[in-house]
Amino acid sequence: MSLSPLVLACLAATWLIWGSTYLAIKFALESFPPFYQMGSRFLVAGLLLIAWLKLRGRALPTLGEWRNAAIIGALLLVSGMGFTAYAEQTVASGVVVAYIAIIPIIVTAMNLPFGVKPTRLELAGMLVGVAGVLMLVQGAAFEASRSGLVAITIACVSWSLGSVLSQRKFPLAPGAMGFASEMLCGSVLLLLVAAALGEQPEWPPQPLAAWSWVYLVIFGSLLAFNAYMVLLSRVSAALASSYTFVNPVIALALGIWLGGEIVTGFEWAAAAVITAGVELLVVGRSRVARAT
Repeated sequence: MSLSPLVLACLAATWLIWGSTYLAIKFALESFPPFYQMGSRFLVAGLLLIAWLKLRGRALPTLGEWRNAAIIGALLLVSGMGFTAYAEQTVASGVVVAYIAIIPIIVTAMNLPFGVKPTRLELAGMLVGVAGVLMLVQGAAFEASRSGLVAITIACVSWSLGSVLSQRKFPLAPGAMGFASEMLCGSVLLLLVAAALGEQPEWPPQPLAAWSWVYLVIFGSLLAFNAYMVLLSRVSAALASSYTFVNPVIALALGIWLGGEIVTGFEWAAAAVITAGVELLVVGRSRVARAT
């Protein structure tokens, strides 16, 4: 059995859409502070999704599932997404990319106590992917504040932990209702953090910031985030996290398209190495699927 069309579509969503959200987050920061930006974004997305599900007659999560949604939402959204946005205020994009690329390695290490080991091809794919990303950011500016580096470190560890625990320890409600409950719980916590920090959005927002926020709600939250949660429920965490290798390539393409950047042959070679790493991950997981 090979990877299903749904899994392939979800992989494509996390690879392509999340590769563009880092730029959208940066644009939205002009009017929406980091924790407020993430909280309002996931609140709207969660409410829209849960309203649509209720209209289709879906049952709300149980009390235990709401608890799990709050735990996973705190890890993935508050610590993961919130601190990523916070870091983008002061951390160069090259640093963010380099840090996020090690998430599959962290996830693999966190899965070991649960008896989950990567295949040789998956492990090779992760190592090749990280090598490709490190090649890609060789020319990037690595200046960053200490607080920004701490923030992106917290974000990567928390995102990895939330990904593992959602699979192993704290299951969400079935299907999209679980994703909606997680977004709602995470958004409430994010907005509480924003209030505690005194964050206030600019009103009216800058047009580019406003459209970036809308893009994050529709594509970053409703499509890509839900696609990632589907992947966590169906494939290995290593394959689900493969977007961390592809996103830098997407960012590179956006830099050419929107920023007029010139890409060197070395950088294209790095993109080819990243692609090879992802291919190893996909092939490795496909072989496991055929064997089960």
